[in-house]
Amino acid sequence: MDKPKFGGQAVVEGVMFQSQNSMVTAIRRNNDEIEYFEMERPEKEWVKKLKKIPILRGNVAIIESSIYGMKHMEFATDRFERAPEDDGEIAQEKQEANTAKIVLSTVIVGILSFLVGKFLFTLIPVFIAEVFSGIVTSHAGQVFLESFFKLVLLLVYIYVISMTPMIRRLFQYHGAEHKVINTFEGEKELTIDNVQAHSRLHYRCGSSFILFTVLVGFVVYMFVPVDPLYVRVLNRIALIPVVIGLSFEFLQFTNRVRHIPVLKWLGIPGLMLQLLTTKQPDDHQVEVAIKSFNKLLRSV
Repeated sequence: MDKPKFGGQAVVEGVMFQSQNSMVTAIRRNNDEIEYFEMERPEKEWVKKLKKIPILRGNVAIIESSIYGMKHMEFATDRFERAPEDDGEIAQEKQEANTAKIVLSTVIVGILSFLVGKFLFTLIPVFIAEVFSGIVTSHAGQVFLESFFKLVLLLVYIYVISMTPMIRRLFQYHGAEHKVINTFEGEKELTIDNVQAHSRLHYRCGSSFILFTVLVGFVVYMFVPVDPLYVRVLNRIALIPVVIGLSFEFLQFTNRVRHIPVLKWLGIPGLMLQLLTTKQPDDHQVEVAIKSFNKLLRSV
């Protein structure tokens, strides 16, 4: 029997881990206490069926991840910033809130945020490449330029945001998340020393997925027209689900073959990007990640 696969993400001052049916977030509040947020993630039958369809399942996974991830990020931000003496007030606010509206707004914000980001990183390089169309006239050259500028834009964006203290700490918790998963998959006891001894890089990371959308997009766009400009813009938008789906499949493939020497290099570009999107966590951050993961294990 295959071992269960666990995923996760960094949140404000904490880490969220998820199994197939459960999700747990642990954060360290500003009074140094560790607090948890748990939720089930039941799947409807039609969603399960969609997740069995290659390419389509990648889009389903991204939408699902955005929705659930937003809920856990909202919890982390709210609870970290609130003073402990306000907890009673928070409980009253939650009781009075319209749950349906909260869920709907979370879904809409999560999906729109992803789509806006995807459109920007997809279309801005198109217009930049078009500036050089008088010099680089070949189809392959235009696609290469577009992909090159997309990669540069991605790397610059990640580097710039990583310089802010909040994002740097978020990237440290991202590193702690990977270290815990690597320790667990290496069948080692989840102690701070053991976790710190493991890599902060992981083959299944969403950072690798983002890079793969650039590389996969380069291949896909070779087979579609780039002229005139409006045609290129329209086909780039139309192909977003295809690129996402193929990138997801490639990410899963690189994870499956990571122990095969001749094939493991396929995932190395994604690991290199994680040198930017993860930072070395301190022991306190690792402690939070361990507690989050252990609580998830008890619910599996």
